Amino acid sequence: MVEMIEKRVKKFDLNRSSSIKEDLAYWLSKTPGERIAAIELLRRQYHGSSTRLQRTARVVQQTQS
Repeated sequence: MVEMIEKRVKKFDLNRSSSIKEDLAYWLSKTPGERIAAIELLRRQYHGSSTRLQRTARVVQQTQS
């Protein structure tokens, strides 16, 4: 079951020092599941909908001793 994230837009003055505290309070008010869902949404936006990790293969030749 995929949880949906409520979309919100807030405008902040970049010179406000309390915005960091407000951001922290916002994320601390969310459940761990909601936080992970938000991270998953960002990951899918950046990497696409692929759920698999990208594989990297390297051939290493062993020296004979």
